[in-house]
Amino acid sequence: MSKEQRAQVDAMMRQPRPEGPRSVEAIRAGFKALMAQMIVPDRIRTTQTTLGNRPALHVEPDNGPRAGTILYFHGGGWVFGSPETALSLTGHLVAKTGFGAYSLDYRLAPEHPFPAAIEDTLSAYRGLLDSGEDPSAIMFAGDSAGGGLTVTTCLAARDAGLPLPAAIVAFSPGLDATRTGESMDAKEGIDPIFTRKSVEHTGAMYLAGADPHQPLLSPAVLADLTGFPPMLIQVGTNEILLDDSTRLAARARAAGVDVILDITADVSHVFQSFAGILDEADEALDRAALFLSQRIRAGGTAHTSAG
Repeated sequence: MSKEQRAQVDAMMRQPRPEGPRSVEAIRAGFKALMAQMIVPDRIRTTQTTLGNRPALHVEPDNGPRAGTILYFHGGGWVFGSPETALSLTGHLVAKTGFGAYSLDYRLAPEHPFPAAIEDTLSAYRGLLDSGEDPSAIMFAGDSAGGGLTVTTCLAARDAGLPLPAAIVAFSPGLDATRTGESMDAKEGIDPIFTRKSVEHTGAMYLAGADPHQPLLSPAVLADLTGFPPMLIQVGTNEILLDDSTRLAARARAAGVDVILDITADVSHVFQSFAGILDEADEALDRAALFLSQRIRAGGTAHTSAG
């Protein structure tokens, strides 16, 4: 672990930004340019496909996948991002686990506000189930807004009477549209990426007037997580969304869910994207890969037919 690496990443994320709220187009272009700097492993292959009537990126190890499927939801505040911007994360998970992954290009706000993203992620999960995938061989993973979607898609699947996946991995998930976590203010200025004002700007696009006080928008404070699969939540101390993770983990424990809350010191939002640059990122992804591999192995022989 390197203080120099952490300082380098922090400085990179603190690059000067224009004053005032940026347009959707500027936000999307800036994020795409930032994520293009991330390291994608070379031991994978990608193909464009469709899942649940939405485009998706199929990511596989170049030597062929083992049984088990990761359904990945990219980050971007429900407003920006794509399977391509998340490829450093998806690619490293695939390379480290040997599982194949589908990274979903769900609809984005403001063109398609809540609940469009959840409709698309639920449809993608249905698509995997309808294709014959065993739910005990499917894992949800995601970062930021996509980390939130790993939880809300499970809620929607449970409400629809569908079997739940084998596991959830959430990197710095966005889980509270009410913005009531103490870290929202306590980490202001320490967080090199977000301010309350910036997340409320994009959050309003996703809400489009919807009441944030509902489980599908604020699961960290309102969701009943009974029956949820094992969860791994990874978050850094230097982010205003820290309490989204800590409060969801507490709710999960109270509901009898196996949950690991994995907090790394002095790193920012979705620090795992910096794999190959930041030691903490590589180590966190190793832990996530081990967690996913254990969850599938724990299911026994049910998965041999899924691959």
